[in-house]
Amino acid sequence: MKTVTLYALLLFYSPLLWAQKTVSIKSESGHTTSNDHKAKLNILHIHADDFKADAIHLLGNKDVHTPNLDKLVEKGFHFSRAYTMGSMIGAVCLPSRTMLLTGRSWLRIPGQKAAAGNASDSNTFLPKVMEHAGYQTWHYGKGGNEFIEGVKAFQTNIIDDARGQQRVESSKNLADKTIEFLKTRSNNQESSPFYIYLAPPVPHDPRIAEAKFHEMYQADTIKLSPSFKPLHPFNNGDMKVRDETLAPWPRTEQDTKKQLADYYACITGLDYHIGRIFDALKESNQWENTIIIFSGDNGLSMGDHGLFGKQNLYEFGGMHVPLLFFGPGIPKGRSDALVYLMDVFPTIAGVGNAPLPDKVEGKSLMPIITGKGQKVRELMYTGYKNCMRSIRNENWKLIRYPLINHTQLFNIKEDPYELNDLSDQSRKKGLIDKMMKLLTQEMAAYADDAPLVVDKPLKKDWNSTTDK
Repeated sequence: MKTVTLYALLLFYSPLLWAQKTVSIKSESGHTTSNDHKAKLNILHIHADDFKADAIHLLGNKDVHTPNLDKLVEKGFHFSRAYTMGSMIGAVCLPSRTMLLTGRSWLRIPGQKAAAGNASDSNTFLPKVMEHAGYQTWHYGKGGNEFIEGVKAFQTNIIDDARGQQRVESSKNLADKTIEFLKTRSNNQESSPFYIYLAPPVPHDPRIAEAKFHEMYQADTIKLSPSFKPLHPFNNGDMKVRDETLAPWPRTEQDTKKQLADYYACITGLDYHIGRIFDALKESNQWENTIIIFSGDNGLSMGDHGLFGKQNLYEFGGMHVPLLFFGPGIPKGRSDALVYLMDVFPTIAGVGNAPLPDKVEGKSLMPIITGKGQKVRELMYTGYKNCMRSIRNENWKLIRYPLINHTQLFNIKEDPYELNDLSDQSRKKGLIDKMMKLLTQEMAAYADDAPLVVDKPLKKDWNSTTDK
């Protein structure tokens, strides 16, 4: 086991608190626990479903109203380049959530062919790691496409199985249950720190919120992304996946704006009820000693590049997610470092001073948050099924589509919306070769043996009317 240093507390938390020395002891099961809960911070992690990286007002999206999440952006720490690594299935959320709770890469999580020897041992899952460090662990959230074995590892695990119209009050119910839990702890004078993991099923479709939040948005006032297109320019290998059927082909501005209005209504509803949880933390005197993390399980295309799902590797598409940290020891700031959701595992463990399981691949983000470091990796690699692979560094991004033997190249620094594909420029051949080599190396490092070239490629052209 290796221990993650608690940089944030060392630099920022009060000397009086640190005077209360934390003593580690061995439980009967051999796990390290703590006999001094007062020296540990609470952790509240809110992990939303299908939440675009730019769907927060203070992150530049002026159409959406998110006053409570804005507080986290304004006074907390924002990772602008956070990603889930990839998915071998259309339900990108499932492997994403599994990576979060195991700290492992997409092809080494439980059920994948490269899974580590102890991949299914619940004692290596984040809730058990935190429990063994003295935390009371509590989960409330979505039931479908969730890492069930992971959420079962929480001491309390409440599943929201709402479907269809029942989803209207999902955010309210999540807040109600969380507030009830906080009040019960306060009434019982519970001294152990808590690790709460909330997994709201919104803003995933069906995009149904309380009426008052839908009334806040008028479709004709919504602005479309600069990357909006009626059609994707070629067959990406999975054009028939479920999410792509949620809007008509070709995409229209009117329909896309209507869907964005509903999407934003769900986000504003979630934000409102997150604010209720924040108020409950303050009322129970837990606000000042609680680290709050907000993230999304995956991104989402809403007309971007003519797509409507998360099954793609564009920046404003499937893998790019929001990631915010807020609370004691967390300075105001922002980082453009390349980070994965699996990095949240060792970061949370570090806050709890918990030992890490040996097979955790994520990197603690506390050195970046506290200014001790600027990055944890040089490259960002992502993948989707055997259809797509991408590699990016600070300036350049390459997306490879093996099933059609096609490559895209973008100057991501100057062209963040990926509007200008430079792959057909002859002078870029050397750069493409270099990026392909880096991609191959990253794939090997993460046990990815998918081919980047196929002998019998699919046809590149795709007709939305006939090719269904």
